[in-house]
Amino acid sequence: MLNLGFASAILADYDLTNVLKFASEHRFKCVEIMCWPADNSDARRYAGVTHIDVDNLDVAQVNALVQQYGVSISGLGYYPNPLDPDPAKAEFFREHIKKIIRAAAKLNVPVVNTFIGRNPSLNITDNLKLYAEHWPAIVKVAEENNVKLGIENCPMWFTDDEWPGGKNLATTPAIWDRMFEIIPSPILGLNYDPSHMIWQMMDEVRPIYDYRDRLHHIHLKDVKLYRDKLNRVGIMANPLEYHSPKLPGLGDVRWRDFFAALTDVRYRGPVCIEVEDKAYEGSPEDVQTAILTARNYLGQFLVL
Repeated sequence: MLNLGFASAILADYDLTNVLKFASEHRFKCVEIMCWPADNSDARRYAGVTHIDVDNLDVAQVNALVQQYGVSISGLGYYPNPLDPDPAKAEFFREHIKKIIRAAAKLNVPVVNTFIGRNPSLNITDNLKLYAEHWPAIVKVAEENNVKLGIENCPMWFTDDEWPGGKNLATTPAIWDRMFEIIPSPILGLNYDPSHMIWQMMDEVRPIYDYRDRLHHIHLKDVKLYRDKLNRVGIMANPLEYHSPKLPGLGDVRWRDFFAALTDVRYRGPVCIEVEDKAYEGSPEDVQTAILTARNYLGQFLVL
């Protein structure tokens, strides 16, 4: 009913063969595959990972690996800033998203996951104007190729270089409503991650009910909110000063209620672990342990 997978960014040193082999050996049904440009120099944590190079796509090879290991590709992932204040960068990011959409169609992958982007120095109203200017062309390519777009709800505001507004507009239900009003296409939806609601002091379960028809993909990540730190620095501080990403079950997401909501709305599709827990970054063995620890915890809600 729910297909458990993981986002391949955490296995940055693996090639596609070994990503799918690992998934198969450890009872995962799917993987979200990262598709950053092969010559990308993005140094942000978990960015710049290329497990499928869409500029040199070998459809037959990818399909053969999927068949060999019996693991499906839940979505193709690429998370830049398509509304970057540098017009040249923004245009490059948007064009690469279009390439990934076309690649997904060739591979029969149902969804491409990404960010809307944002100019951090502009307010929400002005960023919505940028969105209205640039995103219809991306959605048109998705419609032409019958590939859904899953927009992750991460604010992309953690440190000083993302201050003050973050690098992704699609952060709250109020903004999602405006996005879907401006571009009403049902092909545009969410790659919903409950963890980002926690540190924004929001209900992480309610959106599942309110946006049941826009749930194109699900990320499973937890966060721990450190109340003592928040009491000292306040919500206007850089968010990593008072919270930290954690493995599912080690933070504040109400996973029992979360999965109950997914079943209530009859969600059928991928639920992919996203590992960003710094406590599990010491070695390759730690990374594997993180993925499997998360799998074991989530197994109480899923058939593995």
